[in-house]
Amino acid sequence: MNFTKAAQTSEIAPGSMRKVVCNGKEILVVNLDGSFYAIPHNCTHMAGNLSEGALQGGIVTCPRHGAKFDVKTGQAVEGAKIAFLKIKVKDTRSIPVKIEGNDILIGID
Repeated sequence: MNFTKAAQTSEIAPGSMRKVVCNGKEILVVNLDGSFYAIPHNCTHMAGNLSEGALQGGIVTCPRHGAKFDVKTGQAVEGAKIAFLKIKVKDTRSIPVKIEGNDILIGID
């Protein structure tokens, strides 16, 4: 697996997230109390931009239909909602992250 520099640790404050592009792929990088995690940037339901959603306690909520994902594992913890319908969504995947000095490196296959 190749690791590519995505950002500097100082660019993503604790409790925040940011979209980065690595090797043409959009990735969501999250800082949870100094630990960094990454998942694909788009929701598995209808490709909503997760970086525009809300982050609470390691759970990111898609701004389009409210699907929720655990940023540590990529697991869908709540489905999407459209009007009165609840729709099950697929899990996303967790992307390997490592820190070297102040660099955030993302594992890209």
